[in-house]
Amino acid sequence: MSEKLIVALDFSDLKQAQAVVQKVSPLVKTFKIGKELFTSAGPEAVHMVHAHKCRVFLDLKFHDIPNTVASACEAAAKLGVFMLNVHALGGKTMMVNAVQAVHRVALEKKIAAPKVLAVTVLTSLKDADLKEAGISKKVKQEVPLLALLAKNSGLDGVVASAQEIPLLRSFVGKGFLIVTPGVRPVWAAHGDQKRVATPKEAVSAGADFIVVGRPITQHPQPLVAVEKILKEIEAAR
Repeated sequence: MSEKLIVALDFSDLKQAQAVVQKVSPLVKTFKIGKELFTSAGPEAVHMVHAHKCRVFLDLKFHDIPNTVASACEAAAKLGVFMLNVHALGGKTMMVNAVQAVHRVALEKKIAAPKVLAVTVLTSLKDADLKEAGISKKVKQEVPLLALLAKNSGLDGVVASAQEIPLLRSFVGKGFLIVTPGVRPVWAAHGDQKRVATPKEAVSAGADFIVVGRPITQHPQPLVAVEKILKEIEAAR
């Protein structure tokens, strides 16, 4: 059950992040490092998680010209991260270059290539938000189209809300990873997430990994929070 849980280290301070990793690493083996922590601490954050013999999901959502994204993915692969992500809206060429970059590093370094995921539509966005950005399609139309583009570009999976999982599977089939953020246990506040699901709902829907941050990291006893979430995941199975 613990393999499915990714804890988001949404801190700007490396010591705070390390304190959480120390507390929950007996049960959690994968941690998400996003823009806040990476901007503050850089690769040192990745090294810290690896020092606890845990894996890193590098959540930097690369979105730039193909060559720049490929170079960034190459640097991430050299750090030995387990997963990283790019924005599907960067287009097919950008995504293909990202995959080629990580596999090139893996071959040279004789290491496992990081899983490359595509971000479809952020879980903080709704139909109205897409319309404001000039995207006429609704979330439930846009997400599977971007997911299929990612699959056809050679990516390993997508980051998507639990609400889109059944629809996604009809487009991309089995074996394509779905990592679900915006997961909130029933006992936790939703915060700024709009398209949320409980751990049980997300896993029951078919999520391969779920990402949980504040309900664990801001809990007075983070390990207790992890145990409760793992029980919810187990109930789903």
